[in-house]
Amino acid sequence: MTARIIDGKALSKQLREGFKTRVGALVAQGVTPGLAVILVGDNPASRVYVGNKVKACEECGVRSFHIALPEDTLESEVLATIARLNADPAVHGILIQLPLPPHIDGRKVLEAISVHKDVDGFHLYNVGGLVVGNTIFPPCTPYGVQLLLDTTGTDVAGQNVVVVGASNIVGKPMALMLLQREATVTLCHAKTRDLAQHTILADILIVAAGKPGLIVPQMVKQGAIVIDVGINRLPDGKIVGDVDFEGVKEKASWITPVPGGVGPMTVTMLIENTLRSAERALRMRQTDDYQDWEAPVLKGH
Repeated sequence: MTARIIDGKALSKQLREGFKTRVGALVAQGVTPGLAVILVGDNPASRVYVGNKVKACEECGVRSFHIALPEDTLESEVLATIARLNADPAVHGILIQLPLPPHIDGRKVLEAISVHKDVDGFHLYNVGGLVVGNTIFPPCTPYGVQLLLDTTGTDVAGQNVVVVGASNIVGKPMALMLLQREATVTLCHAKTRDLAQHTILADILIVAAGKPGLIVPQMVKQGAIVIDVGINRLPDGKIVGDVDFEGVKEKASWITPVPGGVGPMTVTMLIENTLRSAERALRMRQTDDYQDWEAPVLKGH
């Protein structure tokens, strides 16, 4: 058996074409979706990520506000910038590019973003909402993984799903989102003993550990679906995931490549969340309904 490829680039392109129609409908009603991206410092990788987000905005017709602050910017100045963007009706989404410099309290900064504009899904309200299945904005990478799984036609209800990596950005929210779909979820992390005894039981294996080559064929169940969230740069410059792709693809039924799998979906779901924020803002303006908090994505969207 050779696994079928779950093509994140193709799905991302399809979704972005649909975004253009939604943007056009918003603009026709006087609303241009706007995403503000704040970059503190001059981290080269962060510059690349921000550039990708700005480019995606341009492609879909979303207005981007790129705010670059020097490395020594005070925490109070970052918070003041967020407060200004929270109050700006032209901005529907606010994103803080991580990591932040060590003198800035990342949690404090993320919590300063209005829950109505937290399109990264990192505010405590959104994180807590994942537990009950009604968050405003689901975190972008798990959201993208969920849609990639949908393309396989697999009903995750009752499936044994193993998530390797327990970060607040991917692993934990991914587990919660899958629980909402009635999967049986095992969450593994750096201190999990005998990782293979967990992964070999997985009908669906999602790996987000940041360790190249962590998952080898003997750790994977025959016919499993394998989602590789890892993005690692080797000394020779090659980009690889956390999964031994060439080996595992001979056992899996479906597998995501790296690059070209989960990566494109993360930015695409950021645009999706921004559009949903703009659409919500329009409904609020039209109806004065400030209780429009439903998030259908976690209810089977």
